[in-house]
Amino acid sequence: MLFVPLAGSNQADDTTIRINGYTPGATPFISKLSLTASNTTVLKSIQFTILPKPGSISRPLSGTYANSYLVDRGFENPQSGEIVLPVYGLYTGYNNIVTLTYRFMDGSSKRANFTITTVTFSDPCGYKNPTFLHHRSSTALSYDYFMVKGGCSTFSPAIIDTDGALRWVGTSGFSTTPTTFFDNAVYLPNGPRLYRIDLDGAVTQVADLSGIGVTYFHHNIDRGKVGIILDANTTSSYESVNIEVDASGNVLKVWNLAAIISTAMSAGGDDPSQFVHPTPTDWFHNNSVAYNRADDSLIVSSRENFLISIDYETGAIKWILGDPTKKWYQFSSLRRYALTLAPGSLPPIGQHAISVTYDQNILVFDNGQNSTFQVPPGEQRGYSTPRKYKLDLNAKIATEVWNSEMGQSLNCPFCGSVYEDAPLNYLIDYTFIDGVTTHSLAQLIGVNAADATIFRYQYPSLPGCLVAFNSIPVHLENTKFPRVGPQALNLSTRGTVSSGDNVLINGFIIRGTEPKSVVLRALGPSLAGFGVSGVLNDPVLTLHNSSGTVIASNDNWQTDPGAAFIAADGLAPVNPSESATLQTLTPGAYTAVVSGKNSTNGISLAEIYDVSPQSNCKLANISGRGYVGTGDNVLISGFVIGDVDSATVVVRALGPSLGAFGVRQPLSDPVLTIYDSKGSVIASNDNWQDDNNAPDVQRNGLAPPNALESAIVLHLPAGAYTAIVRGANGATGNALVEVYDLD
Repeated sequence: MLFVPLAGSNQADDTTIRINGYTPGATPFISKLSLTASNTTVLKSIQFTILPKPGSISRPLSGTYANSYLVDRGFENPQSGEIVLPVYGLYTGYNNIVTLTYRFMDGSSKRANFTITTVTFSDPCGYKNPTFLHHRSSTALSYDYFMVKGGCSTFSPAIIDTDGALRWVGTSGFSTTPTTFFDNAVYLPNGPRLYRIDLDGAVTQVADLSGIGVTYFHHNIDRGKVGIILDANTTSSYESVNIEVDASGNVLKVWNLAAIISTAMSAGGDDPSQFVHPTPTDWFHNNSVAYNRADDSLIVSSRENFLISIDYETGAIKWILGDPTKKWYQFSSLRRYALTLAPGSLPPIGQHAISVTYDQNILVFDNGQNSTFQVPPGEQRGYSTPRKYKLDLNAKIATEVWNSEMGQSLNCPFCGSVYEDAPLNYLIDYTFIDGVTTHSLAQLIGVNAADATIFRYQYPSLPGCLVAFNSIPVHLENTKFPRVGPQALNLSTRGTVSSGDNVLINGFIIRGTEPKSVVLRALGPSLAGFGVSGVLNDPVLTLHNSSGTVIASNDNWQTDPGAAFIAADGLAPVNPSESATLQTLTPGAYTAVVSGKNSTNGISLAEIYDVSPQSNCKLANISGRGYVGTGDNVLISGFVIGDVDSATVVVRALGPSLGAFGVRQPLSDPVLTIYDSKGSVIASNDNWQDDNNAPDVQRNGLAPPNALESAIVLHLPAGAYTAIVRGANGATGNALVEVYDLD
């Protein structure tokens, strides 16, 4: 074992942690390390990282356990210092080199390397030995792991890295296809019961829903508004009921599509018995759902009929997208909700795996298969492809904006999926590529933002079972325990600081029931190292509460009472003339103002860092105000979505309306552009009413006061983003950029 100090510190140097050995876990992919620490009270977290095999491109699999989590799960005995550390995602039949990183309360850390030798896993499904039609050959892909949902064995589901190596399998002991990854665990059903499999292999029954009439769960499990949404069969409904439950299995919401559609048909003067049929007739065949936070709706996929959007709370139908040659379109009560297809667009047919993309478009796997039960059955295509639709709900028009038809050469009439990870990065699952369920082949394809195929692997489908019914990207590069939910974690605003109103301002709102710890920074001199000219030489930071009272201020960061924490957390400014302060704030609204000492001018960077993301509160919205000039002197705001889940945000750029609040020289016409971490433009807007998702902005009470101001709705995965505000036609003035978290 080799210990490498990462930072000199008493706690790291004074604490001895011994690795005693390891015992195999429930499968060869899991082992449990035995550790003994001389003092666990100073231990903040332990991270394990598995060294990839030579030639691998996937990022290393890693997990970080907070010390409190280890105690809560019974993995640590604070009195004896004994720790059991689960390590998952190991290669089987291999000498795995695992690095442990110990982090301490004072910010110090050290490492230890250890080798875990695993036995070979006997894989009954063929996941270990795919046919490599295209090896992963590029790092240009946003995800490195994917979970394959299949019922080919009692080891369900499987997690595979994008190099094609099998890294984890389920430990429930039963075969099932509807599964999902939620709350750092796998959820899957057996009959009417719902189970949780932790990544360490522990299996827990979380709910038995037979008491509300559930007989079994089918098809898929999808993310909901609060928890996960299950596709259920009940004693009175066949494949037409959806149930949302939380992580503990408590029922939150139930939707009966038979009742919802029957009510709408009766209200529209049609006889619902001509379309909605009693159980066990497969008239609907629900196979997936997607929750759209922007308009608080549920989009349900009915293979036999259409995609249907309903209000989350009331169940009222909002819109329907489907093949107008199918039976549903013959009823005026349903036709009134139909979206018209734009010229050149094809409707989804027999579709699966509905989801909402980063730009609020609708993504679906279009099987191209007509109805099995409903008559007329509608169009039959004979090939399958992912399709993405842009919806204009004001005009009731759906426009197909992307597909991946691959020469119309792959036919997957049933099952399959497509999901977007980071913007324009997709995982495509063709379950039956020749359309014969008894002996067909499955293909999994990774596509990046340049629309290039990054990997393409083929698996045999075994007789009578599904090897790859549905597949989703999962992020196991650094899973944190306990889980950190989706939220905007920090904001930075760069702009010019001068006199009067032309200072740099960051505003933020803390919402919740507990105080939140934040670090506020104001940088100036160190920006010169990044090529910025005309920097603010000595920034001064002042924090105001909602009434305008100054509650904290700092000139040079090392004088702040929280300087030691700031340094230990890696947030110490480079230059001692720069400002930083650690504050623990109660829920409310706050404003951080950056000015120049002795009224000096220059470019500065104001930042907010959430350093308590696991507390019962969050940054509900964050904003930055500054002066927009020409050329490089624009207003730049960076924000981070964390930790591994997506968050729905509204980003706004205000200018003209600031005059009503006493701001002089407001920017007359702001233009807003959003970039991802690689510098690619993912969205832009000039006048907010021109954006396709303007109704969602309005619905959430976030419509800018002036028509010339900008607003964009985005469903963003975890990562760093940049919002840049410029003036239309070279206009200059003060502008405000805001990020509102809708989650």
